[in-house]
This record gives sequence, C-alpha cells and structure tokens, in this order.
Amino acid sequence: MEQRTTVITPPPPIDADGRSYDSGQVYGAIRQLSPPHLDRACTIVGKSTVTVGTTVQVTALAQRLAPAGERVDVVWNPEFLREGHAVEDTLRPDRIIAGLTTAEAEKAIRAVYAPILDEGVPLFVTDPQTAELAKGAANTFLGLKISYINAVADMCDAAGGDISQIVEILGIDPRIGSGGMRPGIGYGGGCLPKDVRAFTASARQLGAEQAATLLRAAEKINENRTDVAMDLIRRALGDRPVKNAKITVWGAAFKPGTNDVRESPALALAHALQQAGGTVTVHDPQAVATAVTRNPELEYTDDLAVSVDGADLVVLATEWPEYQQADPQDLAVRPANPLIVDCRTTLDPEPWRVAGWTSHQLGRPGK
Repeated sequence: MEQRTTVITPPPPIDADGRSYDSGQVYGAIRQLSPPHLDRACTIVGKSTVTVGTTVQVTALAQRLAPAGERVDVVWNPEFLREGHAVEDTLRPDRIIAGLTTAEAEKAIRAVYAPILDEGVPLFVTDPQTAELAKGAANTFLGLKISYINAVADMCDAAGGDISQIVEILGIDPRIGSGGMRPGIGYGGGCLPKDVRAFTASARQLGAEQAATLLRAAEKINENRTDVAMDLIRRALGDRPVKNAKITVWGAAFKPGTNDVRESPALALAHALQQAGGTVTVHDPQAVATAVTRNPELEYTDDLAVSVDGADLVVLATEWPEYQQADPQDLAVRPANPLIVDCRTTLDPEPWRVAGWTSHQLGRPGK
C-alpha cells in the first residue's frame, strides 16, 4: 500500500495577545486535511509546540477523518527555532525529535530527514508524550535560567556585587555554562512566555505540584522585572522624579535580530515609564513599525542620535549591537543629562563614563 508523508505546520497555538496555549488551531489544521486531501494511508508530521497528550487526540481525529480501513500515523516533531535564525535552524538543526508509535512512521521520518541525518545530526525517536514534553522542557529551562540569573542580579544589587563577574565565574563550570544567562529585564516574545506558562499548567494538571511551584517562581521573577528596572531608574535619577522627565528607551523588540514586539520587556518598561509621567521616545533599529501598532501612546524615532536629543535619561532595554557600537563621545553632547541605565547589562560602562556619562546597570555598582 502506498504511503504518503504530509508535513503540517499549523499556526502557533496562541491567541492574538500571544498569551493562551490553545491546541484548537492544530485540530483545525488536521480537519483541513480531510478528504479530498486525506484520501489514503499517510503519515502526518506536526511541528507546533503543544501540551502533552495532543498527539494522541490529533491521531484519533485524523483516523476518524480518514477513509475506512486506511491507517493514519501522527508524528510529533517539535522544532527548535530561534527567532531571527529560523532558516539556519531548519537546515542545520542541532537535534531532531520524533514522537511516534509505529515502525512505518519512523521509516517515513528517516526518509524525510535523510540528508540532514547523513550529516550527523542526532535523531531522537521517542513516544509522543516525550516529544511533546521535550520541547516544553527545553524552552522552560531557558526561562528558568534567565529568571535565575535575574534573581542573582537582584542579590548583587542589594549587596553591591557585580553580576557580570558572577556570570563569568558560573559560566566556567561545564555543568552550567554562560549561554542564555544574561541578566536584564526578562524574556519575552511569542514562544518563551507562552511555553513556560503551558509547561507550568501541564505540571499542575499532571499533579507534579513541586515542579509547578518551581516554574511559577520563575514566571513571577520574570513578571517583576519591569518593577526592578523602574526601581533602578528612580535611583539613577536621584532627586528628580520620573514625572515630566524626558526619557529615551533604546529597544522595542523583545530581543535583537527581530521586529517581534510580542510580550516585549522593552515596551513594557517604556509603557511603565510613560504611565509614571515620563515623556518617552523609543528607538529600535527594526521594530518601530510593529511597536507603533502595539503601543501607539509612545513616541518613536528611527534615528539613534536624534533619539537622545534633550533626554534626561537614556534606558537601554534591548541589547541590539547598534547600541553596543554607539560612540558615547559623539552622543554625550546631545542629551540634557548624559545618564544611561543599561537594563540588559550589555555595555562596557568604562567608555561611557570616560565620555562623561553616568552609567547604571542591573546587578552592578553604578558610577
């Protein structure tokens, strides 16, 4: 019997605000494959991040839609794509996971990925539940790592320690590593917040309450990063209140290399500054157009130098290389007050101080 392999990539299982974790769109995509498309035995490969148990339900739905007597195999093959690197990560993945239940499905997957497997990329053949949990576990661990180093940055702030040196010291340990451990104002985007929430919910549904408590603690740390940044900004301003201050926020995207502003910590901070009475201008190399749609109450500019004109405070909120490469000497004459708060701990503060700026960073002593 001829088998056909169909790869589906349904829309991400999130609502318009990027907050919900809803597999309904996955089931909708399966229904779109019903006859005339689903007309014989086949292997369907799902790519979305889904809650555990989805593959079993999708398989049951697909089997009901298929012609009588024709077997449908469903493989869950979660993708590990970084925003801004999706093509590279697709063509040269560091791993492939296939959650499946039959030898026929494994044969189909090996055929689809044969050129990549021939290059030595490891294939993990698992049951569907393991594949579903693996993707959630990977993204959630990144969230845990970010929240952990942000918690340590808060301890440094209280004690007068230097978080950048601590990151170096921890990163030497091969069991830990420094990758993804940059202190700042938290993670955002369309995947990580959603996946951590979903994994937390799955832990709770499975009765793993200690795991749910740990994961929820990481979420709370991330949710509080705007308040932490606001405290640092108020300290940096000293006697001057945020109200009526002219503030430049560098960054709107949730991370560099993309124009995605979903759940952007940078925009959340800019909005909080505006709500506190500041006059806020946002600069971003790529995300101004998308940010205007999300936060039209803010002012925006595409010109980095113009963005700091007359500013009482510059806040670095997204770690774009353009900000690391900016010349502090050239920019120093443009603001009313050469004061910069680096909420991503990404700048070398010394050149800025030499150029006459007062520099503050999360988890590092200010000067």
